[in-house]
Amino acid sequence: MFVLDSHCDTPSQILRLRDLSKDNDYAHVDFPKLKRGGVDGAFWALYVPASMTPEDGFAYAVRLLDGVTGQVAANSGIAALATNLDEALSNKEKSLFSVFLGLENGAPISNDINRVKYFYDKGIRYITLCHSSDNQICDSCATNVKTWGGLSPFGREVVAEMNRLGMLVDVSHVSDETFYDVLKYSSRPVVATHSCCRALADHPRNMTDDMIRALASAGGVVQINFYPVFLDSGFEAELKHSGIMERGEPVEAQFIADPSDPLRRREWNMIQDELRNLKRPSYKRIVDHIDHVVSLVGTDHVGIGSDFDGIEVAPEGMEDISMMPKIFEEMRSRGYAESDIEKVAGLNFLRVLEASTSSGA
Repeated sequence: MFVLDSHCDTPSQILRLRDLSKDNDYAHVDFPKLKRGGVDGAFWALYVPASMTPEDGFAYAVRLLDGVTGQVAANSGIAALATNLDEALSNKEKSLFSVFLGLENGAPISNDINRVKYFYDKGIRYITLCHSSDNQICDSCATNVKTWGGLSPFGREVVAEMNRLGMLVDVSHVSDETFYDVLKYSSRPVVATHSCCRALADHPRNMTDDMIRALASAGGVVQINFYPVFLDSGFEAELKHSGIMERGEPVEAQFIADPSDPLRRREWNMIQDELRNLKRPSYKRIVDHIDHVVSLVGTDHVGIGSDFDGIEVAPEGMEDISMMPKIFEEMRSRGYAESDIEKVAGLNFLRVLEASTSSGA
């Protein structure tokens, strides 16, 4: 079995001075936890906040990339970069964890189509087209502005160039209109690297049943996100009522501004403790979302995209990536065949990745 998480925001934590060789407190992902969890590979997303200008975002993405390559080089006996299935399987044979790269938010492309190939040449194998606001490529699900009514004309060029190169188009965070535009204009299967089911949690970040069916019909895959807000609508109400996020946002911002300050780190850890003390949905809710996708389109079009290191709090019993085996144990208890568990664990996403990259540039 090859266990692959299609979306972790670990690069951001590297810039916050996390040493991945150590078993860190208050961390979702580091190399000791990955080993305990039996995780063979993950896409580490270079997350660029929507608040940044395209040029500042480009520079920040380069910083994130440098941070990842530095950590991989410093842990060369543990991990190696990968861009395709063959490299990932070769790494597994050598007992190396595979670090794949994605770009979360296409804004750093600016209006320069050549930057798509720049990121491809740096090893990026998917781009999440937008994040929490509309950009020059498309509309986001997080705003009602509807700048383009879906993909922009330039966004169609970006999708075509990604298809040509062999980069996966990621439709997590996009508006519903953008989603259907991507399916219309993409010549290759597309992915939702970290999304859930709107039928189980009514949130615009989640996918409707019709969207899931359309994605599967086009040969794509939806990777289930672990964020409790996207898993269970009841938790979203509890989180809002608690007021923790409103108090925590400035504390986190101060920590990000100077992660070397032990006081700021301790204050942010206290906010994290408060979040953990909330009544969170069980990790079994992740499997509920897997079940729902399977009920719609079968076992070939669903996988795992935790969003670890990008979410403030995780489900009960899934506090970090070392606990990943619980998902497969729960699937066994629900009667899934081992072959289907292997698909969900990683083979589905790797199949789509191979289909995208095998005939690219």
